[in-house]
Amino acid sequence: MLKQEDFRPVTLADRAFFEKHYALYPQTHSDNTFTNMVCWNHYAEYTYAYVEKNVIIASTIDNVTRFRPPIGPRNPALLRSLIRMASDISDNEPIVLIDPETAIWMREICPGINLVSDRNHFEYVYRSADLAELPGKNYLTIRRQLNKFRKNCNNVVEPISRENWEEVKRFLIEWCEWKGCEGDPVLAHEKEAVFFAIDHFNELPLRGIVIRVFSKVGAISLYEPMTNDTALLHFEKGLPDCEGIYKAINNEAALRLAKNFTYINRESDLGVAGLREAKLRYHPHHMVEVYAMKRDS
Repeated sequence: MLKQEDFRPVTLADRAFFEKHYALYPQTHSDNTFTNMVCWNHYAEYTYAYVEKNVIIASTIDNVTRFRPPIGPRNPALLRSLIRMASDISDNEPIVLIDPETAIWMREICPGINLVSDRNHFEYVYRSADLAELPGKNYLTIRRQLNKFRKNCNNVVEPISRENWEEVKRFLIEWCEWKGCEGDPVLAHEKEAVFFAIDHFNELPLRGIVIRVFSKVGAISLYEPMTNDTALLHFEKGLPDCEGIYKAINNEAALRLAKNFTYINRESDLGVAGLREAKLRYHPHHMVEVYAMKRDS
């Protein structure tokens, strides 16, 4: 029987364990990645259990704990045990981020289970070549904005490294002041997540770039390999000093990632209308679809 006592916090020391397990069971949703968990731990309090060769991830936000389906060999008894435990201690969505194949399996094991599509957490996956080359009419406006940026803004691109970490953190402080992080809990948590990523850059599988505009850091991008053919873009930030800088940082990251990856996962829109519109404007190749289990009322 699965118990809450089986779960322990996700820490930096667990990186090798997760990398070994995910080599066997690759993940396609960013929330399950090790980097995401440790960077956002201050907010989501990630824990995990390793039971019968399965990893089960949980997160606790605002005192509500929700679980992910087991990651590992299919085990009907373990699934039933998780559903019972999660239903006892969680809210009306005890199990979330269920991929389509797992949803089919869950319905086979537990006929009548209520699984609903969770559009707000679908993730956008693009062809890296599309984001790098911006081909055809679909990207005409973006190309114009990018060309305008490169014409008007003296800029250089360089990798994120120990030599510019402090500059990147000063940039993040300025970005937060511009965005009003102190008055927005979500942005404040995101600032802390990005700071953690920079402070532990060499302990994580991260790579990244900065764009300097007139010698000053004006935008950053942080990413990592996700699967053999997909890179995951965790953070992308820019200051409004030069119009089109977000188009530039997006394109510069894609130019580098396209050399080794067919696709780029740019995460979900969380249901934010403006963010959804911006992500759709780049014409995703496909979405990482997920479901949530709804407890019967």
